[in-house]
Amino acid sequence: MSLNMFVQHFINALGLGALYGLIAIGYTMVYGILRLINFAHGDIFMLGAYFVFFATIQFKLPWGIGVAIAIAGATLCGLLVDRIAYRPLRSAPRISALISAIGVSFFLENLSVVVFTGMPRAVVQPPWLMHPILIKSPSFGEIRLIPLGLMVPVISFLIVGGLLWIVHRTKPGLAMRSISYDIETTRLMGVSVDRIIALTFALGSALAALAGIMWALRYPRVEPFMGIFPGFKAFIAAVFGGIGSIPGAMIGGLALGFVEIMSIAFFPRLSGYKDAFAFVLLIVILLVKPTGLMGERLEEKI
Repeated sequence: MSLNMFVQHFINALGLGALYGLIAIGYTMVYGILRLINFAHGDIFMLGAYFVFFATIQFKLPWGIGVAIAIAGATLCGLLVDRIAYRPLRSAPRISALISAIGVSFFLENLSVVVFTGMPRAVVQPPWLMHPILIKSPSFGEIRLIPLGLMVPVISFLIVGGLLWIVHRTKPGLAMRSISYDIETTRLMGVSVDRIIALTFALGSALAALAGIMWALRYPRVEPFMGIFPGFKAFIAAVFGGIGSIPGAMIGGLALGFVEIMSIAFFPRLSGYKDAFAFVLLIVILLVKPTGLMGERLEEKI
């Protein structure tokens, strides 16, 4: 493999891994507070992509406005999922909340088939995001960079930095960390636990929607089941990095992106098995370090 091709694959892997990381953060935030795997998270990702499609293609809104509407709509859906499916089960056994999460996921997917139809729809990519930039270097040769490929990791890392600031430097972030340790004691201290949990779902849903929008730009097609495999892989990334850890989720996403892209780059014949690499990585990390790279062992509460 030539050096310029390696650089090209490196940038592609960075962009894909950053998308996985954004989705994984939503999983890890909800789990860190409620010890719940929100299986509907991948479907919020799908809704974000659909909302930007309808805003920009059907209603002809400018891209900036369409993105804002899509993020707001998906965030509202995430809040409704928490309010309707999870909040009534706060004191129920965790298996009940898990079953509810699976049911919500199936409901959103099939509702999307009814409302949006099952036909894949093409997303128009803004020319200014797709016009290639040619960089000529004596060391690397000629490299073709797409602005979208550079924008995705930059936006992702800035968002992670802002999210870490919220969690570690603000009162709502302090409340989130307190709830993750002891929800009942936090409630007794006067914290509105339900509001903080709703804020967590809102932040996670907004990140999933943003990831869905950038995914729809990177792979310009939307369909009702598009969130299944990215959701599974983001969950694997969260487990790999240490579920409950925001930096770990992004690190896990980047690791998964590099495993997928680089394995295909070096072994093109294995391209049909690229989805299997993620599940092999999950099995390995569970066998070697079940808590993930940055996760902490937590005592199970009865």
